[in-house]
Amino acid sequence: MNLKDYIASGIIESYVMGLASESERAEFEQMCAQYPELVAERRKFEESLEAFASRQAERPPVEVKAKILEAIGGAGLRSVSSSNPSKRIITMENSKSQRRSGLLRFVAAAAVILLIGMIVLYFQASQQNKELANANKALEDRVNKSEVALQKMIDEISGPTTTVVNMVGTKREPKASANVYWDSTSSSVYLLVKNMPSLASDQQYQLWALIDNKQKNLGVFDATDKNIILKMDSTKKAQAFAITIEKKGGSAHPTLDSLQSVGKTQLTQ
Repeated sequence: MNLKDYIASGIIESYVMGLASESERAEFEQMCAQYPELVAERRKFEESLEAFASRQAERPPVEVKAKILEAIGGAGLRSVSSSNPSKRIITMENSKSQRRSGLLRFVAAAAVILLIGMIVLYFQASQQNKELANANKALEDRVNKSEVALQKMIDEISGPTTTVVNMVGTKREPKASANVYWDSTSSSVYLLVKNMPSLASDQQYQLWALIDNKQKNLGVFDATDKNIILKMDSTKKAQAFAITIEKKGGSAHPTLDSLQSVGKTQLTQ
């Protein structure tokens, strides 16, 4: 069996997403034991799932990191400064040059100052704890949203109505390859870019759905989006999918001379 053809068949994605049959899974695991490069490709796809979750999740507020660092650093500074009054008291108590009455007045004043300082520090610590709790909540929300986005994608890709379309290169670009995960029931479309050559800065790739001799735009993506699952625009129908090179931002109609990759859905519309 040709290993490159085996990888291009979409078996890696089917195995990871739970779409492969028992016999396909057994064969894949046997192949992994023989070919380390197959294991490496599987890991790349697993990392692409994590990357997708990161792209879908909302970023935490920019001040979260600053607040955490400030709270950690500030606590250390306050800890050092809070010990100074005690040192000053000890210094004064060891000084025999001061009269007893002056010493008592100083101790009383220092005690008042220390008490006020402790009260201030208490409220500051309470505020810092509140800010840290908010920061932790923001990070927790981000993780939860990542997990929800990832689970939603897995559910859609591994559903019984999902078709895996293996897109192969054309004569113009024979090495171009990608996979489309299309659910004709929910209309969701996900794209995994395997190999697409780099483009000029004013160009982008564009995915199309071919429907009854017409083309529907499903969105643009960059050559740097390799091994990452991309959520594309939805389509209810498609006899095939195609990828072309267009000007940055996309075009209303595909440039057929720049056709890079095509894959048939093998579904009767």
